[in-house]
Amino acid sequence: MSIDAHTRVCAVLGNPVRHSLSPQIHNTAFQATGQNFVYVAFEVDDLPAAISGMRGLGIRGFSITIPHKVAALALADEVDPIAASIGSINTLVNNDGDLKGYNTDGLGALRSIEAAGVKLGAGCNVLILGSGGAARAIACTLCAKTDISKLTILGIVEEEVKDLVAKSAKQTSAKVKGETLNNKTLAKGLEDAQLLIHCSPVGMHPKVDETLVPADLLSSPLVVFDAVYNPLETRLLREARERRCRVIPGVEMFINQAIAQFELFTGQSAPEKAMRKVVLDSLKK
Repeated sequence: MSIDAHTRVCAVLGNPVRHSLSPQIHNTAFQATGQNFVYVAFEVDDLPAAISGMRGLGIRGFSITIPHKVAALALADEVDPIAASIGSINTLVNNDGDLKGYNTDGLGALRSIEAAGVKLGAGCNVLILGSGGAARAIACTLCAKTDISKLTILGIVEEEVKDLVAKSAKQTSAKVKGETLNNKTLAKGLEDAQLLIHCSPVGMHPKVDETLVPADLLSSPLVVFDAVYNPLETRLLREARERRCRVIPGVEMFINQAIAQFELFTGQSAPEKAMRKVVLDSLKK
């Protein structure tokens, strides 16, 4: 890769951020497509100053991660409607000083689910476990961009669940309801669900032996999507696969949200194969 006076800069903002795979995946994509871009990581405490620097330096795009996704929304000049409903952004694009915010997390999940052959139309009932950032992104995106029939959200923070139900219901004609997550509501929710989406941190490294869903509740033809991507195969996915459920690993959401960001930064189609390879190779190490 050659860096010169015409090279455009993108970066990930967060704290901590040194562990991020984003520079690897985006620089691989820029090289694969011959784009004169470079992607770096900035560990940021002062978010307003960083956003001001984006304008002043002409930085093309930011990926925004923990803990800045919510605060960054208020610093954008314009916000994509789905991102506004989610209440956070993970992408900021600079168009000649006009900063527009997006949230590609939900789009990444949606692309992953559709790529697995799941029909998100009439008759599809979806059960989401969790009410935090990933759940908000996925629920709001599904409601805005698909024709599912029913969405049930189970979480442990009552106010978060109520708020997410209200935001999601505004964007769809589907039946949207929320309840406290417990063994009874989980079993009931799975009775008529075609798609289970797990959005809590349970099962994430290092607590890889944990799961919210008892194995005896899993059976084909249920499709199980776990937003956790470290480890690549969580206990939930392993037990779902053993019971002949179709499974979608969380790494697919990570890859597809990065693909959506690349397309927003460059206006070009992303080299999906190259991006997938660098992420999988890194995580396997």
